Amino acid sequence: MAFPRNQKLNLLRLTVLLIVALAGIKFIFRDSVTLDLHKHVSKGSDFWGKAGEEKEEPNPHSQALELSAVKVTGPKEDAKKQLSKDFSTTEMRLVHLDLKGAAPKVSYLEQVFPLFSKLGANGILVEYEDMFPFKGELETLKSPYAYSEDDIEKIQQLAALNKLEVVPLVQTFGHVEFILKHDKYRYLREVERFPNSLNPHVPDTLSLLKSILSQVMDKHRHSSWIHIGADEVFHLGEGMDSKNWISRSNGDVGKMYLNHIKEVANFIVNQYKGLRVLMWDDMLRKISVGAIRESGIVRHASPVLWFYAPDFDTEQIEKFISKYADSGFKSVWFASAFKGTTGPAQGWSPLNYHLKNHLSWLKVIQAMPKFPFIKFQGIALTGWQRYDHYSVLCELLPVGIPSLAICLQTLVNGGFTEATKKKILDMLGFQSINLETSTCDGNGAFPGSEVYRMVEQINGQLKESIVKALEEERLVIWPNG
Repeated sequence: MAFPRNQKLNLLRLTVLLIVALAGIKFIFRDSVTLDLHKHVSKGSDFWGKAGEEKEEPNPHSQALELSAVKVTGPKEDAKKQLSKDFSTTEMRLVHLDLKGAAPKVSYLEQVFPLFSKLGANGILVEYEDMFPFKGELETLKSPYAYSEDDIEKIQQLAALNKLEVVPLVQTFGHVEFILKHDKYRYLREVERFPNSLNPHVPDTLSLLKSILSQVMDKHRHSSWIHIGADEVFHLGEGMDSKNWISRSNGDVGKMYLNHIKEVANFIVNQYKGLRVLMWDDMLRKISVGAIRESGIVRHASPVLWFYAPDFDTEQIEKFISKYADSGFKSVWFASAFKGTTGPAQGWSPLNYHLKNHLSWLKVIQAMPKFPFIKFQGIALTGWQRYDHYSVLCELLPVGIPSLAICLQTLVNGGFTEATKKKILDMLGFQSINLETSTCDGNGAFPGSEVYRMVEQINGQLKESIVKALEEERLVIWPNG
């Protein structure tokens, strides 16, 4: 294949630009490293399972885990009291920091937290995964690039300085690849082949979760909420232990799910007085009102109802809200998305897509007076960095800042007006925003704007040049004679 000289020079320039961009990104971010082979199922997999696996033999790690949990399962009078804050009249707007890929350095968070606050956020939802500095028996879970204990303290100090409530998120059922990928914890898998979901019937599962939750919460004594994840528990009910439990108890997968959530929530509220529990709602959608109410989880937990599509069915959302009110939940949260939901390898945030998602959520929020028995407490603007632990990266955080600004300001101002747009332009240092092309004119003056511009050039010019070269050049195959 022969390339014209000018085209070679252009590609060389763009390649150099790409190297510079990657160097800049590496300087600002540090990425978690995947140490194991990719063994997972896609997001479209069914929750409730089809085929089972062989029952596993008892594991020698059992005793160590039980001993590790002794320290965190003491009597109620030894419970730790969280700092009490009154959020009864506050609607929370949390910016989600998904740290399972390209986790920002603390120095970058120091720059971007004031912007979050200025844009209208009053909290951050921090999904640590393997970036938390686990120690002791749990040190295996820690990434080589994990934050230090001093980093965790510094992040909370910076958040407090900018009036941002810190809500840690710890997955406790599904999406636990960062735990179950390790041979040490392989025996805790619901289905041996897949490292995504915990087996709720092995006593060590709860012991391990208590240890993890305790280490995280002991470093977050000023937090008012903890998010326990609990979404997309793929393959639940497929393991042999689960099948045997269903057969013996005449139960179902929904009850099995609720039993586990109840154990986790009870541990949290008994161990940390005043701490409130949040959980993703998708698994609850399939479970009856009676079963949810009977489980007792409504006393301690609030569902976080998530939908990321641009024009979702608001009437369907209202049906879920009504269901959760009937189930006895006192409050409900919502979750939107400002990045990371339009493709597992998405590199550039589609602005109009995410704006429409928030305009749809505004309609739901404005309809909440129809539900007097359940309170709207807040919304989490999710910014996913990977679809799961093994997936490639979605948009980097600086790339998603313009989308976050549009989404937050839309919620704060009750819509996306010309006045709202002007505020955003002033705060970000742009001259104009084009929603259809997802581009912004001007250099930008927000933390990470240099990375934003470099990725913009890579996303636009480099991709376009490569595609053009491949279309114009013809591959000539010479016969061997």
